[in-house]
Amino acid sequence: MLVIGAKGYAKEVLEIIKENNLLENLVFYDDVNSDIGDKVFDTFPILKNYEEAKNYFMNIDNRFIIGIGNPVHRKMVYEKFVSLGGVPQSLIAKSAFIGSFDNQIDIGTNIMQKTVLTNSISIGKGVIINQLTSIGHDVVISDFVEICPNVSISGNCFIGENTFIGTSSTILPKIKIGKNVIIAAGSVVTKDVPDNCMVAGIPAIIKKHFDD
Repeated sequence: MLVIGAKGYAKEVLEIIKENNLLENLVFYDDVNSDIGDKVFDTFPILKNYEEAKNYFMNIDNRFIIGIGNPVHRKMVYEKFVSLGGVPQSLIAKSAFIGSFDNQIDIGTNIMQKTVLTNSISIGKGVIINQLTSIGHDVVISDFVEICPNVSISGNCFIGENTFIGTSSTILPKIKIGKNVIIAAGSVVTKDVPDNCMVAGIPAIIKKHFDD
């Protein structure tokens, strides 16, 4: 298996890979940072260009996991590594609790330690659900959403694609959040949020608008 990224979040992903007994032929990929050496924890090789990644997919193992944050970056590397012949994998921590009924989890999604997902939840591709997050019933989370640690999403919410939800934020029931939204850490979202904006505060209000 190949992990995209070799610093920060990739090290958290490594722990879940270990607990799921997926260490065989494990490598990392980083063509950005020049200060990381050749191995993660002096053990796992780091590939440093697309040709090496393509050869790995062709000759050793075509599976990959995304070990970087940021919805835009995750989407870019997802598409690039699929084009190189990779097959995205989801990674779910053993300590995550996932309800038994009507849950759908698409490929390339990471569900980290001690998260709680109830029932009737739909999760798109390339999503991060970070530690200690709770998601209520009948929630839709679109592609490449990043949910930081200790977030609470109440029932009947919709989260648009490429949205970032900061640490310890709370989304109240029946809220619709658009695409390309940033929700600042600690915010309490009490009403719908349109596309392409940043919100913050208690209650959360729009602080900035973005181009599409």
